[in-house]
Amino acid sequence: MSEDTAGVPAGPRAIADLELGPALEAVLMVVDEPATEERLAKILERPRRQVADALRALADEYTVQGRGFELRLVAGGWRFHSRPEYAAAVEGFVLDGQQARLTQAALETLAVVAYRQPVSRSRVSAVRGVNCDGVMRTLLQRGLVEEVGTEPETGAILYTTTNYFLERMGLRGLDELPELAPFLPEAEAIEAETLEGVPSFDPDAPDSEDPDDKTEL
Repeated sequence: MSEDTAGVPAGPRAIADLELGPALEAVLMVVDEPATEERLAKILERPRRQVADALRALADEYTVQGRGFELRLVAGGWRFHSRPEYAAAVEGFVLDGQQARLTQAALETLAVVAYRQPVSRSRVSAVRGVNCDGVMRTLLQRGLVEEVGTEPETGAILYTTTNYFLERMGLRGLDELPELAPFLPEAEAIEAETLEGVPSFDPDAPDSEDPDDKTEL
């Protein structure tokens, strides 16, 4: 802590007077979700372009220094992440065998929503060929999908993925999802055939997939 000429500790400095790089680091250390450049600029009382340049400079600096963390742009905002090459160390300390896992059925359902959104439960079930109502509830509870309205023709609730999904997947936006074109003809054929007689699924019936077949998200 700095001191004034009388030997008394100096008080907090005005936000606009703070050095931008360290100020950004201090704020990003406490965020619980990616912070947008607009929000950071407002908080730190700086032009958005100045904040954007400072964020990229920090990200480059951490990479050059080989730090164990990186500053990454995901889900429309900036946040600190541990580097992938140190994942084993982080998992050993934080997870300790208690990883939150999704079943294979949940991962498949999430993939259908991600590529077909906005999409209804019945259409997801048609693509997968099994009842997905229970799995969709799990994805909603995990915050990976959300309701975004209803389908005009049927009144069915429509679902999309969330910003939390983008954050967990390390994506800036849906346009960064892997290309699916090589698999579309088969997927379209399966859906078209199945939709001819989509059953009225029991919303409380469990998914028919093996609940023990789990994969870490």
